Amino acid sequence: MKHKYMEYDFMLDGYNYTLPSSAIANHPANPRESAKLLVYERESGRITHSDFYHFCDFIPKETLVVLNNTKVIKARLYAHKLTNLQKSQKLYEIFFHKMLEDSLYLVQIRGRVKNGDRFILGDDICIELKECVDGGMRKVCFIKEGKLLKGEDVLEVLEHYGHMPIPPYIKRPSMESDTYFYQSVFAKNAGSVAAPTASLHFSTQSLEMLEQHFQTCFVTLHIGAGTFIGVEKPDIRDHIIHTESYSLSPQSAQSIEQAKKVLCIGSTSARCVEYYMRHKTLSGECDIFLYPGVALKRVDYLLTNFHLPKSTLLMLVSAMIGREKCLELYELALKENYRFYSYGDGMLIL
Repeated sequence: MKHKYMEYDFMLDGYNYTLPSSAIANHPANPRESAKLLVYERESGRITHSDFYHFCDFIPKETLVVLNNTKVIKARLYAHKLTNLQKSQKLYEIFFHKMLEDSLYLVQIRGRVKNGDRFILGDDICIELKECVDGGMRKVCFIKEGKLLKGEDVLEVLEHYGHMPIPPYIKRPSMESDTYFYQSVFAKNAGSVAAPTASLHFSTQSLEMLEQHFQTCFVTLHIGAGTFIGVEKPDIRDHIIHTESYSLSPQSAQSIEQAKKVLCIGSTSARCVEYYMRHKTLSGECDIFLYPGVALKRVDYLLTNFHLPKSTLLMLVSAMIGREKCLELYELALKENYRFYSYGDGMLIL
């Protein structure tokens, strides 16, 4: 019986659950700390329902708190196609993914396009499609006044013309308030196209309180759109997870290695810490896939939101507390009217 149970932990169907659309948070908690917090203590099995005003009350002493200071870029652009020097009436959505090399950038473009197509942002920014690649991705370059734009200049274009990339399951256009709420208050290094959502629960004041009572350190993991891609392989061990760029300072690495206990704020911090502990490199591409049967080497505690069915994030949480317990807590959260997904409530695993 135990063998069958373990095998089902690797089956994709074991990570499905029914979520009513009414449970999806379409707007953030305001104030941030007013979000609900489900606290699960593994050793005792105790479950407490609280909120983020009381977050620090639950963290064991001598815990190192690890936060991801990535900054969400305004990755969603809307541009007119240029045909015979004329702007199309239709707006094309161009979703920026990441910088490649030689002034090339990886994007998705909604609608039929071909190599050589040009799109106009405002009056002076041209986006030229250079190559259609696998998975519906496109390689493009950004041009202004005949010159290729690079690095910081492209980030400035995104900041000026772009919209915050709120997730596809939030069925509304992005609003000006998302510029603030879909960004952590400690965001520093630009590069993510999705927010590290567990971080969204902290205001400047609650971050200061956290730093007063606990040792903290920062890592950077730039979240890609692959975070929203569900697992499709019947056996989850066959899934090839997306890669995401990460970096951490020597000081953060030392703190992580020497800490008595480590609490990761969010699954992205957890993935970064676990990848670092296996490879001991301070920067690179993180492709670690955590699920039941994969032992966590350094993460002791985790703060996380409530995630999509059949997602790698749900599997990561299951790696910490077991698949059945994870789904049991999700059912309880639904019963207690917790809000799910990026703008939703949180769960603290101790």
